[in-house]
Amino acid sequence: MTESLWWLKQSDLFRRLSSEQLARLEAQSTRRTFAPRSPLMLPAEATDSVFLLTEGLLKVSHVSGDGRESILGYIEPGELFGELAILNDADRDDHVEAVERSSVVAMPAAEVRALMSEHADLAVAVTRLVGLRRQRIERRLRNLLFRSNRERLLHLLLDLAEQFGAPTEDGVELRVRLSHQDLAGLIGSTRESVTVLMGELKSAGDVGGGRRRVVLLNPCRIARAVGREKVRLPEKTLTGKPKLVPCLERASS
Repeated sequence: MTESLWWLKQSDLFRRLSSEQLARLEAQSTRRTFAPRSPLMLPAEATDSVFLLTEGLLKVSHVSGDGRESILGYIEPGELFGELAILNDADRDDHVEAVERSSVVAMPAAEVRALMSEHADLAVAVTRLVGLRRQRIERRLRNLLFRSNRERLLHLLLDLAEQFGAPTEDGVELRVRLSHQDLAGLIGSTRESVTVLMGELKSAGDVGGGRRRVVLLNPCRIARAVGREKVRLPEKTLTGKPKLVPCLERASS
């Protein structure tokens, strides 16, 4: 079994395909590796491939005409990206860059589109993926328009804990390493403002960590501060695997 085929079989999206369909997709796919800070996708680039990240971490951002970067999110192993190439032939608007050494499986968008027409479950799963990402962007936009810097930062920390959180003895640690500049780019603020806010959260005992390391020491108090009753956080089970549980259940236990 090739490494590309192994990753396709492990993917939540593609594991539902038959062996023949997987083999057909793998035969047309290529695997590539990128060094840290290398671009994987550039704005206005032709959209003829869909990608599955198999190793590393990617940053998705938008760069304005004057060079300012707004970070839209991060992609971790097992996630599909560039999925809009399946739906239309428009040029890409986003910039995707490797944060650390990363490997991807590149698949022809036309072949993925053909498999979606053959397999309804795959079509539903891809549609759900697009919908969830749009939901995240819409929520980020609402936060930018209607919330203070502090509220935006608290919402961001909770969102990152849901996506990248790992339970520890102290709380929930973010697996992705972020500088204050990175956090500022994610909430549309300045590094100086984020540094002040993170200092306040550390003094209050809500956040800990060190250089580029963030630990939510009291995530439920952070959630209650912004009225998020439905936040779900990772918690270790007897098997040692993270389990998502409602924050308020965790707080009341």
